[in-house]
Amino acid sequence: MADAELGPYLPSDEELRSILGDARTVAIVGLSSKPERDSYEIAEYLQSKGYRIVPVNPGETEVLGERAYPTLDDVPSEVAIDVVDVFRKAADTPPVAEASVRRGAKVLWLQDGIVNGEARRLAEEAGMTVIMGVCIRRTSRRLEGER
Repeated sequence: MADAELGPYLPSDEELRSILGDARTVAIVGLSSKPERDSYEIAEYLQSKGYRIVPVNPGETEVLGERAYPTLDDVPSEVAIDVVDVFRKAADTPPVAEASVRRGAKVLWLQDGIVNGEARRLAEEAGMTVIMGVCIRRTSRRLEGER
């Protein structure tokens, strides 16, 4: 199936509550230090909910008080990554999925409008949960009954 034919892909609300409840550390690939960017606003929201964020962007050194890393592979091995939240073009996500697998992340989360069948396949074959084309902040707010 072509990626253009794929739509949002996510587990049940029960599974989503478990994922978000168990997660402690979210690596955010493509996180920008620009406050007007969606990635920044969502990272700020996740921090406000108690998650540790790990910025992953070769163009940043620090975002929201956290050291940024050029790639997932550059994040120190002692930093356990639960969720990899991705703000990159869909075509750029398979290498991110591969790095997520190498890091032992539990969840690959592709943000709004980002859907890639190859990234999904790579992550799922390694036992990861995959969420595609859905905003982590909007999902969290919906599950918590926030507006």
